[in-house]
Amino acid sequence: MSNERKNETRWDAYTLTAIGVLAAAVYVVTLFRFPLLGSKVHFANAVCLLAGLLLGPVPGGLAAGLGSAIYDLMAGYGAETIITFVSKFAMAWVCGKVFLAFGQKRFQIDRLAVASACGAFTYVALYMLKSLIMYGWGGVVSRFPASIINAVVAIIAAPVFFTAVWPAVKHILHREHKKDQDQHAV
Repeated sequence: MSNERKNETRWDAYTLTAIGVLAAAVYVVTLFRFPLLGSKVHFANAVCLLAGLLLGPVPGGLAAGLGSAIYDLMAGYGAETIITFVSKFAMAWVCGKVFLAFGQKRFQIDRLAVASACGAFTYVALYMLKSLIMYGWGGVVSRFPASIINAVVAIIAAPVFFTAVWPAVKHILHREHKKDQDQHAV
């Protein structure tokens, strides 16, 4: 096996592990929620956005979608699980896409907040569409206030979570990159 193939496999393992860890975090955080204004408020959306910020659009979307879908399956929501997967995937995907579009200057807090806002409001729009289809305008009206609260909390919390964990993630990535360079030199 060539060194290039070994590195590809290692990166895949790291990515899959990160997807699994963040999906588990989304699931666990979703368990801790409280009722407010006819809906539920929680930090799960912030962790979904964090997945998009840390992993990028597709891996972050998978982590967000899988963690949320597993929660829905365990809670007995049935077919609604598919809608949850798609909408949470979309939230993290949009956040990750916007974040990557900023390029090298992307680690500034305002850019983290903009990417988080784009992802959060994508989710709110999709959740309101689902509420309209499933419950009519009454469902939209009853769920909108808590959805906006969740979005604002997520927009604030995701950049804070990111700045808290990014130094450790960057250190791990730097260490692994250095190992790869050392292996290529040998």
